[in-house]
Amino acid sequence: MEFDSDVFVSYAHIDDQALVEGQKGWISNLHRALEIRLAQLMGKQPKIWRDAKLQGNDVFSDKLIDRLSRVGLLVSVLSPRYVNSDWCTRELREFYRVSEGTGGLRLGDKIRVFKVVKTQIPVEQHPGELHDVLGYDFFVVDPETGRARELSQSSGPEDSRQYWARLDDLAHDITEALTLLGQSNGTQATIAANVTSGGEQATVYLAETSFDLKNERDAIKRELQGHGYKVLPDRPLPLIATEAGDLVKDDLERCRLSVHLVGRNYGIVPEGSTESLVVLQNEVAIACNATDFTRLIWMPPDLTTEDERQQRFIESLHNDPRIQEGADIVESPLEDLKTAIHKKLEPTEDEPTDDGDTLGEVDLGDELIRIYLICDQRDLDHTLLLEDYLYDQGYEVIVPVFDGDEAQVRKDHEENLVICDAVIFYYGAGNELWLRRKLREMQKSAAFGRSKPLRAKAIYVALPETAQKRRIRTREALVIPQQHDFESSALEPFLEQMRS
Repeated sequence: MEFDSDVFVSYAHIDDQALVEGQKGWISNLHRALEIRLAQLMGKQPKIWRDAKLQGNDVFSDKLIDRLSRVGLLVSVLSPRYVNSDWCTRELREFYRVSEGTGGLRLGDKIRVFKVVKTQIPVEQHPGELHDVLGYDFFVVDPETGRARELSQSSGPEDSRQYWARLDDLAHDITEALTLLGQSNGTQATIAANVTSGGEQATVYLAETSFDLKNERDAIKRELQGHGYKVLPDRPLPLIATEAGDLVKDDLERCRLSVHLVGRNYGIVPEGSTESLVVLQNEVAIACNATDFTRLIWMPPDLTTEDERQQRFIESLHNDPRIQEGADIVESPLEDLKTAIHKKLEPTEDEPTDDGDTLGEVDLGDELIRIYLICDQRDLDHTLLLEDYLYDQGYEVIVPVFDGDEAQVRKDHEENLVICDAVIFYYGAGNELWLRRKLREMQKSAAFGRSKPLRAKAIYVALPETAQKRRIRTREALVIPQQHDFESSALEPFLEQMRS
């Protein structure tokens, strides 16, 4: 069906009053920016309509209802005035009603209504029709004061950047909806066509997270959608535990990958549960038994929290084998998570297929067996006897690089974890936290591109002697106590694992 207008912007007129005389209002600026961005994405000029003349005492006429029936999509700009305006809420209700006769309200998994939240309002105060509609929040909350401030085009550098990022998200989603509605036929919409071999768009579950990671989640969502992936959930999670669990389960069954971002805040606890929605989504994903389903769990480097519940959750992610099974844990910059996601979703010619070929492994074109000897920089000279012995046994020994740019050093370390056949942790000058961090980096090596298992893993316990070293025991790796003179015989169990 052809519509007179692609988009109708419903708003309270007080929200378009400029704070400074002579400048344009917030709604006018949004209208113009959205018009330009949609034109860039659609390849043609969009038809956006908003009624700039109606006043609060005007009569809601049949003429307006008729106009709404010839509109493709509705954008509701929520504010305190909007939710208290009979006129605005009636526009919303009428669009819901007339859309049933113009192709229906839903477009597959999407809906023809977009919720722009200009000013922070509790969800329970949103119009009932919008409770299950994902919103585009054009505000941020100051973590120190807890006070929300609106984003605008003329905000400071960071707020302005977030404004344009969220406008871009809105424009991309509107473009996709118009395409589904048939309004963009024949245009060169720049939505990526990254599809599976069966012609269906690959789907990713990007778990809802706590508010402190909202920007990071938005960035990952933007990245995925920019590559043509469908992202779920596509509606807010219910605040009742059983309903949320059912919705998450249904969405996960349609996905091949779930991505979970874990921050310093515990997040919202739904009614009927003692666990947050962040924890709930992870638990449902653990129970997902699809053969080709995997999980990625991301945490910022050096993550700390003052919330005891979140501390326990983070510790379980590090230590609970049930949670770790089938999951890769990434504790590095967000860009590393993006890389890990694409390696999971976009296998290259060098990555494995279902016949068991290697995933992302570097073809070094030789038969060398490589042992990565991980040590603290202070121990580099102390590892020489161990290096020489392993080399004499016919192995190629790799040691870390400590000089150079921090990013380059980290990249070299990650590449070593991918190409090596075995790992030895030289536990000398480094403390227990150093050892734990290195073990976790080994655990998440799949996120860097590794697929085949290591032949052997060992912790070489060297001087200085400490209470922590005396009681060390783990099933993660073979423990080789060697705190005095070097004895090659102590390495025999490790070499036997290498040979077998």
